[in-house]
Amino acid sequence: MHTINLRKDPISELQIQSQTPNEIPSVETVERPPQNSCQLETDLCRLRQPPKSHPLSLHILALLIPFSTLGTLARLGLQALAAYEGGGIFSLAYAQAIGCLMMGLTLRSKDSVSRFYPPLYTAITTGFCGSLTTFSGWELDVFEAWTNTARFHRSGFQNFIDGTGRTFFTLSISLASVAFGEQLAAGLSHRLPRIPPPNHIVQITITVLSIASYLAVFPAYFLLPTNFRHQATAALLFAFPGTLTRYLLSVHLNTLVKALPFGTFTANSAGTALLGGFTVLKNISHSPLSPGICSILQGLSDGYCGCLTTVSTFAVEVRSMKGWRGFWYVLASWSVGQLLLLTILGASFWTGRAKEQMTCTFN
Repeated sequence: MHTINLRKDPISELQIQSQTPNEIPSVETVERPPQNSCQLETDLCRLRQPPKSHPLSLHILALLIPFSTLGTLARLGLQALAAYEGGGIFSLAYAQAIGCLMMGLTLRSKDSVSRFYPPLYTAITTGFCGSLTTFSGWELDVFEAWTNTARFHRSGFQNFIDGTGRTFFTLSISLASVAFGEQLAAGLSHRLPRIPPPNHIVQITITVLSIASYLAVFPAYFLLPTNFRHQATAALLFAFPGTLTRYLLSVHLNTLVKALPFGTFTANSAGTALLGGFTVLKNISHSPLSPGICSILQGLSDGYCGCLTTVSTFAVEVRSMKGWRGFWYVLASWSVGQLLLLTILGASFWTGRAKEQMTCTFN
């Protein structure tokens, strides 16, 4: 009997991107058999390597639908639960922390998840975690804290402290949650039962049901009470398109620039700009919009922009960068978002074309 000596090899960022284009795990070491041992134990090595799927296969794209829907509902639900008078933590922080925690858990369990069903890894990281967390919402939250759109009785310096605190708290809790999730997964890895992968028929059934889940969103929007539209159903119309856009950007752009994941950077910047534009339309000072249009704008803000941008992927990418690269990536992403909001929202507020409070009505 031959003994397999498992050594730890660091995986470079570009290697990771080629395997999972959207979610870049931190630079960790994974157990990988040496080449000589694989020649001796071919069958065992084949079992250790998770099966590969094309990043644009129908099974992966379809499974993004229900997971992006669940991520959006979880984010909206957590924000609603955490929005109460006298709260010590802003409501969006809970969604960011839980999404990053789930990301860390899934990253550390990548081999197990991919061996069970390869599309499931992308569905959890890109679909659920990416939709539960939102970069554009973070940027807007900071900008509104600095400009004091809620009209709290406080000084300009206190506005600065509030915006700065939301900036560093979100970044810190996101990075810490990813690390904590990885540690939890490491402790649970040997206790989880091994589940046989689904057969071909079950995989086709999963894909068909995933597509049907998106088709079911349309009757839910029109048949459920109208007050549900701005709260959830309108956002569900645009959740999957937002996630799909982010995923396609990451697949095609993340490997173009070695210095930073350009796909994620583009998605976060574009989503922040769009959110600023939708906010201006919802706050327009003249000719108020109809309730139906207001619901669609709210759905675009919560659904498309919320799922197009992500903090969980952003946090993992920051942790994977060595030296000062992570710092410059954070600074560039955050600064571009704030400058975009300053240009779009600030110009509209200060010229009187839009109010700082929402003028849209949903009834």
